Formats: sequence, C-alpha cells, structure tokens
Amino acid sequence: MSKDTTKHPCFNKKSAGSCGRVHLPVAPKCNIQCNYCNRKYDCVNESRPGVTSGVLKPFQAAEYMDKVLEKEPRITVAGIAGPGDPFANPGETLETMRLLNERHPELLFCLSSNGMGILPYLDDIAELGVSHVTITISAVDPAIGARIYAWVKDGNVVYRGEKGAEILLDRQLKAIKGLKERGITVKINSIVIPGVNDHHIVEVAKVCASLGADIQNMIPLKPTADTPFAGIPEPGRETVLPLRKEAEPFIEQMTHCKRCRADAVGLLSDDQSTALCGTLQACSKLKPLEATMARPFVAVATREGLLVNQHLGEAKSFQIWGESETGGYRLIEERQAPQAGCGPKRWSELAATLKDCRAVLCAAVGETPRMLLEEHDIQSYPVDGFIEDALRFVFEGGDINALKVRRAGIGSGCAGGGAGCG
Repeated sequence: MSKDTTKHPCFNKKSAGSCGRVHLPVAPKCNIQCNYCNRKYDCVNESRPGVTSGVLKPFQAAEYMDKVLEKEPRITVAGIAGPGDPFANPGETLETMRLLNERHPELLFCLSSNGMGILPYLDDIAELGVSHVTITISAVDPAIGARIYAWVKDGNVVYRGEKGAEILLDRQLKAIKGLKERGITVKINSIVIPGVNDHHIVEVAKVCASLGADIQNMIPLKPTADTPFAGIPEPGRETVLPLRKEAEPFIEQMTHCKRCRADAVGLLSDDQSTALCGTLQACSKLKPLEATMARPFVAVATREGLLVNQHLGEAKSFQIWGESETGGYRLIEERQAPQAGCGPKRWSELAATLKDCRAVLCAAVGETPRMLLEEHDIQSYPVDGFIEDALRFVFEGGDINALKVRRAGIGSGCAGGGAGCG
C-alpha cells in the first residue's frame, strides 16, 4: 500500500494541525541510562518522554489502537517511543507493528529509539512497513557522550564511561546508514544540555546529515528530579534558536516538538493523553481471550499425534488443535518449527508462527523460550500424557498440574542438542 508520508506531524510541520499520532507504550525496558532520564514519575499533566499511565502488551495495544481511532479519526501515525526503548523490547515492538500492519495498514508506522539495539531488526521493521524512525543522538564524541550516559548495556554486559559511549555511537551511526539504505525517513533527536553538549550539538547535525539523516530535533533539556542533571537549568530560546540556525545549512530543523509522553495521543497541539488515560488503563487489563478471540488454537509438540512427548526445542513441527463445533477437539493443521540454533530469534520466530495459539503443549521447555513466548501471550505447558487430556485443561480450565511432567529437568534424553531450548 502506498502511504502519504507527508501526514506525519512530527516530520512535517504543515500537517501538525490536521494529522495526529498515538504512542503505544509497549516497551518498558531500556538498554541505556541517560543522566537526564527518570521513568519512575508519572503525572497526567507532565509531558516528557519516558512517562506513561500504563504499559500495554501487543494485543492490548492493538485493541487500544482500535478504540483511539474511533474517538480520534485524525490519527495518521502509530508509533512506539517507550517508555523504555523499542529495541530493548524487540519482541513486543515487532509484534505490535505486525498487528497494526494487519489491522490498520493505512497508518504510518514510526519508532523512536536510542539506536543501541536496532541493527539486528532493520530488515524486520522495513518489511513491516515502518516509514519513520527517530534516533536520539546527543553527542558524536565519546568523551562528551560519557558525560550524558551513566551506562550502556550490550546483551548482558554493562559498559560505562567513554567505552559505553563509543559502543552506543557506533550503533547509532550504523543505524542511520542502514535505515536510509532501506528507504526509511530518519529524524535525529538531540538533547541540548547546557555546559555538557551545547557547544557540540551542531557537530552532531553535521555528522548525522553526512549519513543521510533527514531532520534534526534539538530538544531543550528538561531537568527531572532524582537525576544527575536535575540541577542543570533548562536552556531557553536564546540558547536553542541560534543553534538551530547554525545547524540548518546541514540538516532541516524541527521547530514544533511538544516533548511527547510515551502514551501521547492526538494532535500535537491538542493532546488527548489525559482524556484517553482511562481507555489505555482498561486495555492494559485485557486478557488475551478478551482481545477478539484472536488465539483460538493450541500448538502441540508430539511424535505420533497421540501423546504430548516432545521437548519444545526438539520439535521440528507442531500440530495445531482447535475446538470442534460438534464437541471435543480437532486437528487443524501441522506447522513447521523455525530452524534450530538461532538463539532468542528462534523463539520470536516461533511466536510469530504460533501467533493464533494461546498455548503450546510440550514435554519440556527451557526458561528462555518460556519467557519469550509468554511475552507474546503464548503460555507453554510442560505436560505428560494424551493430547486430548491436556487440551481439555487448556480449553475448559482446571488444574493442569495434574499432567505436568514429573522430571528433575531436561536431561540427556533430549534430542535437541542441549542448546535448543535455551
């Protein structure tokens, strides 16, 4: 579908009075700690990144999006801007984008990230139709970045000081290049911090422009309680306007930013976050089956189609079962499992394969796949017995512990090679 990319109010000032946006708060975790950021505070009257009145799971975000569009049809953009970072929460982010792409393909899709974790997912976001991405870059010198970021987390390793800032900057610059290679519009958010990077912010503009970034948004620091920068005064127009003028020959400048919350909704000049706060919180309490019964099936790891007797990582395919209109259960189809040995990506791919399943039944499951599937609202049940007995517990309720595998754990009998379930 061809989309009118001029209808993004943050990237095009001319559309700000007629086109609105909604931020879907599905990404609570973050992979860096900025010295100006505190996500613990939430006041409905406070407008700044990192603040939200609730966190949604992907299926809840899709329901919320439906309700928002009913109440505010001028919405043209659906975005994810936290309250953490979308790519510290890649499973939730990509699943939300996938659901939106299915339900509302006419919308523009937008992501706002620090750039630390985005590189492995560039192809995914392009395939899902994301047209606009914002990367927050406030320094292109690691010595200055070290003053802005308390730490940077790469996988399970935390880096501090210039090393952390250097790793982050490398990812950010590669992200701009990769996004532009995929035809995605890129905005750079740069926080103007007096005495820290205000003398350096134009250099950020030059470097990002050289990589193809389309627009820069210089955002004045908003001092926030209980942060290292709480005592730095907010820079005024007399500071920011000359910086924008100096940077404008290199990259277009955004001048109408409203410093949006992670749950912002409505026009930039007429935010409806407070009015729709109750709707967001109601959607955050939805259970999977309340979300339009979008998951009517159960996946089963089985060798012969009679017993639940394969480990999750061992299964090369899954039987998909549903309720029969005449009572009992019926086999719908068989689906191939993702290729083994892909780490966490394998379980994200499995979640996509089983997106219409509320549960998966298997003989054993590792902690990593269990958690990643659960993030996609797919429960994994390690059970031992007949398929139909286990299906009855899932579809009709009851204590499924009666069928749980009575083993110490995953042992040498697993044909999955030991690493497949973790």
